[in-house]
Amino acid sequence: MTPPGIRRLHDLYRAALAAADPKRVLAAHLPAPPRGRTVVVGMGKAAASMAAAVEAHWQGPLSGIVVVPQGATLELEHLEQIESAHPIPDARSVEAARRLMAAVAGLDSQDLVLALISGGGSALCALPAPGVTLEEKQAISQALLHRGATIREVNTVRKHLSAIKGGRLALRADPAPVVSLLISDVPGDDPALIASAPTLADPSSCADALAVIDHHRIAISPNVRAALIDGSLESPKPGARCFSTNSHRVIARAQDGLEAAALAARGVGLPAHILSDAMQGEARDLALAHAAIALQIKRHGQPFAAPCVILSGGEATVTVLGRGRGGRNTEFALALALALDGEAGIHALSAGTDGLDGSSAAAGAWISPDTLLRARALGVDPIARLRDNDSFGFFDAIGSTIVTGPTFTNINDFRAILVDCAA
Repeated sequence: MTPPGIRRLHDLYRAALAAADPKRVLAAHLPAPPRGRTVVVGMGKAAASMAAAVEAHWQGPLSGIVVVPQGATLELEHLEQIESAHPIPDARSVEAARRLMAAVAGLDSQDLVLALISGGGSALCALPAPGVTLEEKQAISQALLHRGATIREVNTVRKHLSAIKGGRLALRADPAPVVSLLISDVPGDDPALIASAPTLADPSSCADALAVIDHHRIAISPNVRAALIDGSLESPKPGARCFSTNSHRVIARAQDGLEAAALAARGVGLPAHILSDAMQGEARDLALAHAAIALQIKRHGQPFAAPCVILSGGEATVTVLGRGRGGRNTEFALALALALDGEAGIHALSAGTDGLDGSSAAAGAWISPDTLLRARALGVDPIARLRDNDSFGFFDAIGSTIVTGPTFTNINDFRAILVDCAA
């Protein structure tokens, strides 16, 4: 049976998801219809729901294509959907990117491109730059993810190995103006990082991309290295003419979800405190920091009095050394359980707002004071599972995973810890 404390935290998670639901937030950001055609292009985990919201509120004819993860389609009347691959791009990603580039070709200044961009778009639409193979892009992306690279690092590299990212989709649409509506899944909400910014100018350089590759000791071909060194893979920069009539708006972000969760908690009499919307670092390190705060609250009433809930967002990373299944949220939860070591009165939940967590089928996991006891009673060793990066296997074995399926939004990770006054 799910503990009452966890049911409370689930309610907060649902409140955070609702705050980033395109059906609620997108309509207010729609531009005026153009004199000419309106072409919609979209990519990401929220692309289907963003497209549905556009169809529900747009005044005038629409055409276009959105690219979504496998199984994340919704019923649309006017816009086409293409299912593609995530988190590692494949041939479907290439075809999807080509379709988007074709959709915006041949437009004029009286037309409008409405770009619906959300996290996950980088893998869903992957069109290798000249001289770069899909296989090399796959290998580089996978190596960066496994070695714990930040989203800023990963997308800096992706933008310089691509023929669609880093503003190149907007370059293809020129002279048609592009209005980009963005749902942010990146810490700090930098629009230039969301889905590797296919419609925005790229302030990073080939030199920056090469520095990331070398820092993480990623093997690349001599041809790609030479192209990064001589700048032939450079992306369109701020000030380029193709961006002069464009605009962008971030319509949902992690802070929105955290504020909604805090409001929901306070609505039932539970004080809530947001630590940060942009916490980054290894999942295990973040877990230690959160555990220390929760224990300080429980034992000393600092920096907040119990009972209360502490909330955080952002994106953890996982350096994969083992062979298990899991993701940053389940790894955070397992490391947190070990750090709390069964402390009474503390419950926690960590889940991706997209409904996905790494290589697992879960969005995340929850823990309670008896998590470690239940696991050991079943012969499940939490330390061994963490060492093997098998956090999903751990929580699946004890029935503490959070499984939502596609949520049709993506504002990064959601973490909530309930600290009670229980002895």
